[in-house]
This record gives sequence, structure tokens and C-alpha cells, in this order.
Amino acid sequence: MENLENCSDPDLLRRAMAGDESAFVALYDRLKNGIFRYAFYMTNSRSAADEVTQEVFIALLKDGGSYREGRGDVGAFAFGIARNYVRRIERRERPYQPLQEEGGSEEVPRRFDFPKDTLTGQLIQSERTRQVQSAIATLPDHYRQAVVLCDLCELSYEEAASRLRCAVGTIRSRLSRAHALLAQKLKPLQDRPSGVQATGTEGCLI
Repeated sequence: MENLENCSDPDLLRRAMAGDESAFVALYDRLKNGIFRYAFYMTNSRSAADEVTQEVFIALLKDGGSYREGRGDVGAFAFGIARNYVRRIERRERPYQPLQEEGGSEEVPRRFDFPKDTLTGQLIQSERTRQVQSAIATLPDHYRQAVVLCDLCELSYEEAASRLRCAVGTIRSRLSRAHALLAQKLKPLQDRPSGVQATGTEGCLI
């Protein structure tokens, strides 16, 4: 089997569209985690994230011919497709579904992690994770996109700017404002005494 590790994403996309299954699998392996994480954090739903990921790769095979290298990398192109599907799902399902699916808080964003070496610490972590996810979900879309991409998906400012088609300075500004809004929304949680010294002193959530 041909080694495709050194193939560029545009080359993989072209070959996948031409029917090369191995190229499609290689491209899928490169992009799937980022697309899934973005969709999951935007929808708080694993099933929705699975749906978005599947639809993105179907769309890449069907409409990949519209990709132009001069407009950004394939990852950014795929992100644009994912963003559209996330918006469709939000319009379709948000009025009918709870914010957090059962078990959805088990994956804790790194920047919002808390000590969990005791049972109480685990309970506090679970509660605060739900609070943080709920607070992020209430942010205006342009702020929420910045938080999800930079804080949760851990993209650089430059990568986030490429995906949102804006300046790096705009990303920095949106992220700063989003953090301020989150700090305000989460202040009651930060001020609430845990009643258990063993879990340690919690720092700022954001």
C-alpha cells in the first residue's frame, strides 16, 4: 500500500475525489478529530458531532472541486462546511433538546480542568464543567466560536482567524471579551464555598 504521509491535504482531496479510497482514509484521519471536537463543543452532543463529521466528509467528496488553495488550507475549507452543518443542527434541535446530553460532561476541556483526586473533587468538577459548558453556550456566536476554537479545540490565533475568515487581532479581541463575559457569568460559581478543603483552592475558570 502506498505511503501517503507526505501527501499534502490538497493532493489527498484531489485523489479522494478521483476515487482513491486510501487517500480518502488518510484525509479523514487527518481532519476527523478537529471537526468532531469543534462540532461536539458547539452542540454539546456526541450524536450531533458524529452527524456533522459524517456530513462534512460526504460534502468534501461531492463539492471538493470548489476548494481553492489560495483561499486557505483544506482544514479551513472543511471547517466552513462543518460550521454550516452545526448551524443547521442548532436551528433544528436546540428548541427541543437539553443543553447537555447524558454523559456529555465526561470530556473536560483542559483549560477548565479541576482537581479530581477525591470524590468531592470529582463532584465539584462535574458540576463546574456543566456550568462552564452552559455559560459558553449562552455567548453570542462570534464569541462562542472564538472560545471553542482557541480554548477547547486548542487552535492558534492564526488558525482560528483562518477558519473564521477574520484578522488575528479580531480573534484576540473576541476571545478577551468572551473571557470577560464568562468570568462574569461564572462568578457565582467561583464565589460559592466548596465546604471541603481537601480539594484545594480553585483558580479562575477561564
